[in-house]
Amino acid sequence: MKQFILLGLIALASSGSQDAIVYYGRGLAKSTKGDQDGAIADFSKAIELNPKLAEAYLNRGLAKSTKGDQDGAIADESQAIELNPKLAEAYLNRGGAKQTKGDLEGAIADDNQAIELNPKLAEAYFNRGLAKVTKGDLKEAIADFNQTIELNPKLAAAYLDRGLAKQTKGDLEGAIADYNQAIELNPTFAAAYLNRGQVKQTKGDLEGAIADDNQAIGLNPKLADAYYGRGIAKQTKGDFDSAIADFDEAIDLNPKLVRGYVNRGFAKRKKGELKGAFADFNEAIWLDPKLAVAYLNRGFVKQTNGDLEGAIADLNQAIKLDPKSVEAYVNRGLAKAKKGDLEGAIADLDQAIQLNPELADAYLDRGFVKQTKGDFEGAIADSNQAIGISPKFAEAYGNRGLAKQSKGDLDGAIADFDQAIELNPKLTQAYENRGLAKQRKGDLDGAIADFSQAIELDPRLADAYQNRGLAKSSKGDSQGAADDYERAKKLKP
Repeated sequence: MKQFILLGLIALASSGSQDAIVYYGRGLAKSTKGDQDGAIADFSKAIELNPKLAEAYLNRGLAKSTKGDQDGAIADESQAIELNPKLAEAYLNRGGAKQTKGDLEGAIADDNQAIELNPKLAEAYFNRGLAKVTKGDLKEAIADFNQTIELNPKLAAAYLDRGLAKQTKGDLEGAIADYNQAIELNPTFAAAYLNRGQVKQTKGDLEGAIADDNQAIGLNPKLADAYYGRGIAKQTKGDFDSAIADFDEAIDLNPKLVRGYVNRGFAKRKKGELKGAFADFNEAIWLDPKLAVAYLNRGFVKQTNGDLEGAIADLNQAIKLDPKSVEAYVNRGLAKAKKGDLEGAIADLDQAIQLNPELADAYLDRGFVKQTKGDFEGAIADSNQAIGISPKFAEAYGNRGLAKQSKGDLDGAIADFDQAIELNPKLTQAYENRGLAKQRKGDLDGAIADFSQAIELDPRLADAYQNRGLAKSSKGDSQGAADDYERAKKLKP
């Protein structure tokens, strides 16, 4: 929050009538109490009685700024400067109003002038630091906050905003140190707990983040960002129900919190609540039609629902808005593959890999598409690449095994399926595919064991029943085979 200065009754007796001073003093009292309309009326009366009372213009400008009338504030502060060009506080306040309007260069110019007139005006360094943060000039902003703190070591807001600048620069330890200091100076500073929680979350300290968000909420139960931050931490922990409850609260407090809808939709999507997720992504897009991540997630929901054309349309829009969205290219590639456009799928996955050569999932998906095309060598090469990036990637071993199996390398396939199962004992497809490889090798008991394990993990696998039935039939177990065929038929008429 920007700093402003309300000038008091300082050496005014010689500057005008006693009546003007009385109105001026009453205006100060009203402004301090929060009665800005009453203050403006009294400052105006003081100005009417003494049009050269620069301090009355200054403080009326501050009251107008507090009420949101930045143009009126700038006009009054300018008049104060015209009457008294050495009134540093008027430059400070005018700079604050300009900054609120988005005129950062004008704000910095006024802050510079205030500092030139009064090099010990801590508020001017502070406001200039805020403007520089907004401009992205973090190094100079930190320097200004340093100067602010040197002049006023007890200004908690300076530590808060220096912490934010450090956080933005990636200096997470420095940010936490500043937030700690802000909290020490002001233990009821909700924003400091909120920001510290964000840093802890970035560092992976989810419990610490939640504790800080709890503290922020306790201090300010209407702080939407605290509920949102806590929701993100809970979502990262996999506690989607609690995350949704926090996003609900954040949205209730701020119905235009776009990222709240996006993340609530994501949590619902992870829970399988696709209808609710779709509604949240729609709302996010309605609030911000240029939000690429909302189209990305809505496209995922459409793809899951089988609306491949709709999914591709959303992913096209996501890529148009954010041409570097790796996830959008991956998801569009998968949607194209489901439609049978294998070349288009590979092109999208190529682009995803070009944007992020270390994305193991993209190699995995491209390998699967190549396998579908019959390019088994290409599929194996992509699986190798995925494994090289992520040696514990069970699905990559599974896909490589499938490609080897398609090439007739049954021993190599079984070895890969073994590795996939060791890494992920619940990878149903690996048991089923290993069973097929064993069946082709004549190991019927081993095949039946693998098909049975696949069925135990997912009793709806019609193909596993069918294949187990074939293996039982080859062993002469006609009744067992018939039972499995019947079950497969019921699951997949």
